[in-house]
Amino acid sequence: MSQIPLNAAASIGDNNRQATSSLPPEVIQCLENARFLHLATCTDNIPNVSLMNYTYLPSSPYSPSEPVIVMTTNPASKKMANLLTNPHVSLLVHDWVSHRPPTTTARRLSGGNSSVSPSRSSLASLLLNLNTSAMSSISATIHGSARVVPAGTDEERFYRQAHLDNNTFDSDAGAGFNPFGQPGGGARAGGDSAASGTEDGGRECFVAGEEVRVIIVAVRGVRISDWKGNVKDWELVGPAAAGQRPVLVNGVS
Repeated sequence: MSQIPLNAAASIGDNNRQATSSLPPEVIQCLENARFLHLATCTDNIPNVSLMNYTYLPSSPYSPSEPVIVMTTNPASKKMANLLTNPHVSLLVHDWVSHRPPTTTARRLSGGNSSVSPSRSSLASLLLNLNTSAMSSISATIHGSARVVPAGTDEERFYRQAHLDNNTFDSDAGAGFNPFGQPGGGARAGGDSAASGTEDGGRECFVAGEEVRVIIVAVRGVRISDWKGNVKDWELVGPAAAGQRPVLVNGVS
């Protein structure tokens, strides 16, 4: 069998690494538009990946010169134990369409029959293509250092409130939104999602819970990959250092 040609850029090492004092605009747009991200932690060479609500802040009174990402977690969670031992984390956020489109055959690789017909109308195909071209752009792997904000401090109250505000959605806009595929839409701001029978993406449990701890990830660098397999690396440094770093052209200074 002939080997499939490698079209993607090699991910080992630096790929056109550039120094910057702020995140690239496409990464900021992705962070502002995505609903969730994946948090990767590791200890004793055993990795753990968690789906997380998050809040992106370009700066804050407690981090005026660098962007941070705010998350919350149960203090007894695996990721909490991991990052207390090893604060180095990776985050994955993307704006690609995650729903798997129908294949050319109705049979799944697992052996079951697909519930979606492989044929679709020209209008459905047009809408799918428009949606894919509008949303499918990049994935960003963000590297940073995580820390648990001390409980009961002004800093914790600031980040917790910012995180709550960012994960409180308009009831009309959230109607019918169910990221986990459950019946119902988004919960009303400050409402009881359990009582109303609606889904809120885990806000009441994972964000607004009194016992959750606030985690801050200071962004150190980012790797951007697009659907064509292109890869670029960015390192976040201070404004003065960014101006002193040579601009790399095709990976050569």
